[in-house]
Amino acid sequence: MPDQDDSLLLYLNEAIAITRNKEDLFRSVTEKLRLIFPFDAITIITLDADLQYRRVFLRDYLGEILLPEQPGSRSERAPVAGSPIEQFIKSYNLRQYDLQELLTQYPDYPPFTTLMSRQMRYFTVVPLRTGGRLTGLLSLVARRRPELSEMDADLLEKIGSLVAVAVTNALAFEEIARREQEKTMQLALTNALLSIKERGELFRAIANEINQVVPCDYFGVRVREPDSPVRAIAEFRKQPDGTFMLLNESHSDALPDIHTAKEAVAELFSEPAVYVGEEFEELAGQYSMLRHIRDKRGTRSMLCAPLLDTTDDQAAALILASHQPFAFTTEMLELVRSLVPQIRLAIQNVFAFEQIDALRTQLERERTYLIDEINTSAAARLDDFVGGSNAMQQVYTRLAQVAPTDTTVLITGETGTGKELVARALHNLSPRHERALVKLNCAALPAQLIESELFGHEKGAFTGAHDRRIGKFELADGGTIFLDEVGELPLDLQAKLLRVLQEKEFERIGGRRVIQTDVRVIAATNRVLEDEVAAGHFRADLYYRLNVFPIRLPALRERPEDIEPLMRHFLERFTKQMAKPVRGLRERDLKALRQYGWPGNVRELEHVLEQAVIVSQGPFLEFAGFSAAALAAPAAPEAGGPLKTLKEQERDHILAALHRTGGRVSGPNGAAMLLDINPKTLEARMKKLGIRRTVVAGD
Repeated sequence: MPDQDDSLLLYLNEAIAITRNKEDLFRSVTEKLRLIFPFDAITIITLDADLQYRRVFLRDYLGEILLPEQPGSRSERAPVAGSPIEQFIKSYNLRQYDLQELLTQYPDYPPFTTLMSRQMRYFTVVPLRTGGRLTGLLSLVARRRPELSEMDADLLEKIGSLVAVAVTNALAFEEIARREQEKTMQLALTNALLSIKERGELFRAIANEINQVVPCDYFGVRVREPDSPVRAIAEFRKQPDGTFMLLNESHSDALPDIHTAKEAVAELFSEPAVYVGEEFEELAGQYSMLRHIRDKRGTRSMLCAPLLDTTDDQAAALILASHQPFAFTTEMLELVRSLVPQIRLAIQNVFAFEQIDALRTQLERERTYLIDEINTSAAARLDDFVGGSNAMQQVYTRLAQVAPTDTTVLITGETGTGKELVARALHNLSPRHERALVKLNCAALPAQLIESELFGHEKGAFTGAHDRRIGKFELADGGTIFLDEVGELPLDLQAKLLRVLQEKEFERIGGRRVIQTDVRVIAATNRVLEDEVAAGHFRADLYYRLNVFPIRLPALRERPEDIEPLMRHFLERFTKQMAKPVRGLRERDLKALRQYGWPGNVRELEHVLEQAVIVSQGPFLEFAGFSAAALAAPAAPEAGGPLKTLKEQERDHILAALHRTGGRVSGPNGAAMLLDINPKTLEARMKKLGIRRTVVAGD
């Protein structure tokens, strides 16, 4: 028997010396041990230096599988305190235990209850020591009580010493392999950081590298910036061919109240953790987001690794998920955490590159837009404000009060009263004056094109969308947007505009990415929006969002004392522009100009004087029949006289404009152009007021 024992020890010693693969080594150990000591299961447990934690190094059930195999459970660290291991490590030598007795002390210990259900009753526990230090335990489990002699016990303890060396060597080789693997991955990630700048491709490369050592079916990086909701900056799902497909941002939209669900589950991602098996199932019952990905995508386990310190204003986490219930281990988590510095750098680089690119694009768009504005709107200047009447002084006061703020302003007034000039003044006097003032006339485009103008569209979003288009709200980010004739917006677009005002975000047509925008909104209208709301043509909630700070521009007939200074201002400008001689103004013409009701207000006065400068030949300005037309038009009521209703006044203005144009409504010389409104809108108002074009033309 001693010769056989010596042969066994020699065999095991040689096997330990030449075998590097853990599974092959301990298969040989198990086979040789069973030739001498009958047992039905073997387990090797390793302990940390302080004997505080244990880890299953090897577990093998011979003849049949008694416990359900749980991938990942073999290498999980667990505390020694409160477990039978706490009792086993107190003995210096080999000990034998009856499982029936152990169950009285640990009645709820799952491995014991499972073994008992399979008639396993007897434990032989051998301490594993190297250099006098306890490093683990070798446990042999049998259905029948083993009869061990002193020589058998001595041999088992000697074998335990050899197994301890083998375990120590295997752990050392695993650690070396782990470090090499970690260095290889770190090098691969560094190369990706240096060579890939595009967000999707960079994180796809990271996902591929991690998947080689931590197989997963989902890879995601989520961030939360100060005062912002949780959002994913990269999400990938593994395809059947093993490649990772980038997920779009709306893939979770089917989950009700998705934002609340993301915020709730974010607390799980603030700490490094592995959620597998029953623990994941319990969390799925608690969090709707986890329940959704379990039921809809088959997720059964998760690994979470924070990427930023909890003290930072910004939070970020890497999340891996798998369809396997025990896909991840604490060792995998530690490996992923070793990559955190590079993944954090990847996030910072992505944000920096995208911010630089966005700023460059923004500056280029603003430059193009401003050049176009200079070429097309040079006449709209702040110094075009003329007039010292009390009515205008009130306008100047309110303008100065609200300009330095970001408050939304609604400018109201008849056509031609200078609403765009007020909008430009508000922008130029605001902290946003160094950024663009972007304007859009809501009545100048067909309804189907206004949405694209406001929010932009992606390539292929609709017929004719050959390229991606940047919308006015995106262009105006950091600046001001001026929505002229906002009362002409269709109802469906009013709802989308309301969302931008409330949430400060929108999507391009055909796009799924939510775009954040920081824009001050200035709106203008010549309609009475309260009436439009009452008629159901304008949303009440949008009206209240726009009407935060109203500025009403008085009609020119309400400030007759400003007519003469305005005339002098326009005459000086046009005379210089056209290099015309300075001509006198007849008293009768001045009287006619003062008596005229000016339905087109300041703009109409400007056009009249421009025409006079062009056509005049003699020493006086010629107004080409304007005086007669003006005298024939309804005059403003004398002070103290009866006031007309707004409906009567509107009818008089339209009639005056039609007299000027000989009954023509549309076209470059039509009344709609003179009144600066859409021809169809003018025709609708004429019909409502009972004005017939034929009657006017025949007068």
